[in-house]
Amino acid sequence: MGAKSVVVLPYDARWEQAFARIKNEIQEALGSLALSIEHVGSTSVRGLSAKPIIDIDVVIRDDAAFGAARAALEKIGYRHEGDLGIAGREAFKYDGKEHLQKHHLYVCPRDSKELKRHIAFRDYLRSHPEAARAYSRIKEEGAALWPDDMEKYIRHKSPLIEKIYREIGV
Repeated sequence: MGAKSVVVLPYDARWEQAFARIKNEIQEALGSLALSIEHVGSTSVRGLSAKPIIDIDVVIRDDAAFGAARAALEKIGYRHEGDLGIAGREAFKYDGKEHLQKHHLYVCPRDSKELKRHIAFRDYLRSHPEAARAYSRIKEEGAALWPDDMEKYIRHKSPLIEKIYREIGV
C-alpha cells in the first residue's frame, strides 16, 4: 500500500495565481537563465480536477546552463534531487516556502522530450474539453477508489494518459 494519500479537488481558479507567485520568485532568481517557466500538469488546465499541487517546468537553454540554474535555485531554498528516473527533467525539493502553494519544480533543457510531453499533454487538454472532462472523471474515480494508495491511483489513470499520448504522438 502506498504511503501518500490521494486528494483530487475540482478545478480552482486560484491555482493560476498560485503559479504566478511561484513563477515570479523563480524568475527573479534565475533571470535570463530561464527561457520560460511553464505551468504544466492538471492545475494548468481550466476546469480540470487535480491534486492541489502546482507542477512547474523551468526551461533552460541546454544541459550546460543547468549548473548556473541549480546554483540560483539553491540560493532561494531549492535542493536538487536528480532526475528521479525520468531523463530530461531535473527535480527540486524545497523547504521554507510556506508562503507559496505546494509545488513540484523541474528544470528541463528546451530540447527535452519530457518537457515536450508535458507541454503537448497540457495543450491537448486545454483545447479538447471532452478529454479534460474524461481525465477529470478518471482522476476523481481513482482518488475515491484508492484514497491511500498513490501507486494504484496512478495505475488507474495511466491508460487514459497513454491513449492521449498516442493521439498527440509523444
